[in-house]
Amino acid sequence: MRINDLLLPQTMILDLQATTKLAAFKEMISVLYQQGRITDPDTFLSGILAREEQTTTGLGDGIAIPHAKNSAVKTPTIVFARSQQGVDYEALDGQPVKLLFMIAVPDTASNTHLEALASLSRYLLQDGFTDKLLTASSPDEIRQLFSEEGEALSNVDAVQSVALESPDVPLIVAVTACTTGIAHTYMAEEALKKQATEMGVRIKVETNGASGVANRLTDAEIKEAQGVIVAADKKVEMARFDDKKLVMKPVAEGIRHPEALIDEVLEGSAPVYHATTTDTSGQKVQTNQEHMSIGKAFYRHLMSGVSSMLPFVIGGGIAIAIAFLIDQSLGVPHDQLANLGTYHPAAAFFKQIGGTAFDFMLPVLAGYIAYSIAEKPGLVVGFLAGALAANGYNINNVGLDPNQLPVPSGFLGALVGGFLAGGVVLMLKYALAKLPKALDGIKSILFYPVFGVIITGFLMLLINIPMASINSGLNNFLNSLNGTNAILLGTLLGGMMAIDMGGPINKAAYVFGTGTLAQTISTGGSPVMASVMAGGMVPPLAIFVATLLFKNKFNKKNREAGLTNIVMGLSFITEGAIPFAAADPARTIPSFVVGSALAGGLVGMSGIKLLAPHGGIFVVALTSSPVMYLVYIAIGALVSGVIYGLIKRADD
Repeated sequence: MRINDLLLPQTMILDLQATTKLAAFKEMISVLYQQGRITDPDTFLSGILAREEQTTTGLGDGIAIPHAKNSAVKTPTIVFARSQQGVDYEALDGQPVKLLFMIAVPDTASNTHLEALASLSRYLLQDGFTDKLLTASSPDEIRQLFSEEGEALSNVDAVQSVALESPDVPLIVAVTACTTGIAHTYMAEEALKKQATEMGVRIKVETNGASGVANRLTDAEIKEAQGVIVAADKKVEMARFDDKKLVMKPVAEGIRHPEALIDEVLEGSAPVYHATTTDTSGQKVQTNQEHMSIGKAFYRHLMSGVSSMLPFVIGGGIAIAIAFLIDQSLGVPHDQLANLGTYHPAAAFFKQIGGTAFDFMLPVLAGYIAYSIAEKPGLVVGFLAGALAANGYNINNVGLDPNQLPVPSGFLGALVGGFLAGGVVLMLKYALAKLPKALDGIKSILFYPVFGVIITGFLMLLINIPMASINSGLNNFLNSLNGTNAILLGTLLGGMMAIDMGGPINKAAYVFGTGTLAQTISTGGSPVMASVMAGGMVPPLAIFVATLLFKNKFNKKNREAGLTNIVMGLSFITEGAIPFAAADPARTIPSFVVGSALAGGLVGMSGIKLLAPHGGIFVVALTSSPVMYLVYIAIGALVSGVIYGLIKRADD
């Protein structure tokens, strides 16, 4: 695709005035509307924002490619905008964006936006091309740059095409894939192809993009290849690489360090890949545990379940919290306090909505842990394990004394059940691998679900016994929290929220907090969740405090970023502090941990409870003591900000 077919002089903004993402979108969309390329700015903006919610389109290195396939678009168009001061875009590298390409495609235009993204990614990866865009003086000059670079890329493709036919040159095959299957997939492809050309190596790159697999590797090419590079953030077909030397890295490594990946293959130091399980056709396939440690595999599967569960927790939890807020606002007679949350009809309505969402929490957690381990066959078995953990067994009709067994096992039971369900399905895949090929078609629809459900159902009866005891003990501990215990737990969890700000430790504390909500809703909320959210709000707010009190130590860009961290912190988005932490971890992280731990400990000391799993200041009314809660967060932010400001070196 020729970029100049979509990029017109009248859809270029060479001096973008906006400094925030939303404002930049509106300024660029106004150009589309003025040029008659869209019919409704609001509808198209909604499409752009919906795409941003999936993951940021700020690719790093000052580049962003927002895009939408939208009913408001009349004609496929690219709006190019250049910012002199930079746009606060929440890019992957945390840096301001100066070059923006907004792709607008009609919803009837098949894969035009994907083709445009792939083509743009190739151009922007060429050495010095973005520098030329930053200094171009006119729209015509920018179009000329794309024309010249297009010819250069055609020559590169021609060289690669000839090289692929030369058996005397080493051949490497590669696969690139990112989570959304768009920009990074093609940027990694281009980086590998460009580097291979410079090194005199043949390479064939398969892309697993949003529109499907392109340039699929053939069996003959894989057999001939000296080795394989998989630069991917999602699953790709791995069975075909059995017994080949293989390098597996995140897609970002394919973009940033293609030479190192190619060298690892050429030097022969790459490990030999071995598939370990079989699929429904008896072919070997990759399991999620391959090429990662046990700890990384556990974390990946756990996060698959947690990320799928959290929308139910957040949506349901806040709905339930609103029910309590309604009853508290309207008043409930003292003798009806046991019905708080359901006394008034409006409150009862919200409570039912939230409770229904909460009922999905544990099945979804276990289901998607099992899905991550064993793919689609694991989903139904995992849902079963989660439902049994949540509801237990009705054993009155099987001759057992229900008082002898603590049947429901709650959050911990669902967590263990998810891994158990995934393991059961993997075991079934292995056990049934040698069945006659005539039965391959019914494995997934009959054997795996039937045997998986029955086996997991019986095993969960055993799992529920110890897990229920642990869960019951944990609930009793939480309900009895006071004094030293509450302070220590609040301090620990608050500090954990600041150690890696969105990483495994932060997520562990947050998951523990959300896991306590279901058991504490009836008692007014969770003090654990309150400590967790307070600790998570402190780091971004501490950045603001530091940039305010120690202005001379921060350059203009970082002072502006400090202002945006107010919103981040108040919204309980700990990740807002990541750019500062990444730039100077030795000083920032200890500073953040001190303030977050202090805030968490103070909340625990006061026994403040929280009914909502997210929301920051927007749900502060759902705490048992809103004013003191905000005071403790402010104290933590002030302490962290002062410490950070005192020990920080001045920006260059």
